[in-house]
Amino acid sequence: MLEPKKIKFRRHHRGNRRGMAKGGDYVAFGSFGLKAMEPGWVSARQIESARITIARVVRKTGKMWIRIFPDKPITQKPAETRMGKGKGAPEYWVSNVKPGRILFEVEGVTTDEATLAFTNASHKLPIKTKIVERREI
Repeated sequence: MLEPKKIKFRRHHRGNRRGMAKGGDYVAFGSFGLKAMEPGWVSARQIESARITIARVVRKTGKMWIRIFPDKPITQKPAETRMGKGKGAPEYWVSNVKPGRILFEVEGVTTDEATLAFTNASHKLPIKTKIVERREI
C-alpha cells in the first residue's frame, strides 16, 4: 500500500475539506479519468483496492496513472483507553480529496472498457465520482 517514506511531523490536524481542488483537476496523462465530485478522505487501502479493480480491465493493453497519494496520517487511540495522555499513534494514511480532483487516469482502452473499469473502481471509494474524457485545446 501507498505511504510516505519519510515525513516531517508524525501527527497532523484533521484540517478542512471545503472548497474545490486547486490542482490535478483535468485529465493530463491518459484519455479517460475518474473525477471526484465531493470532498472526503480516501485511504491507502481504498486506493489500492480501486487500483487492482482498474488493473483487471486495463491489463497489458492500456496504461494507468494514480493521481492521488495518501500523505496524511490518521491517528487512533487504543480501544477502552482513558482520556488524556496525548494524541494516539498513526494508524493509517489518507489522501485529502476535494471536488474536481482527478483520482485515476487510463489510456489505451476503449470507452466501454474505461467506463467498466471506473464504475467498478468507484464502488471501492467512499466519495461520489464521475468519468471524464480528455479535452483537447
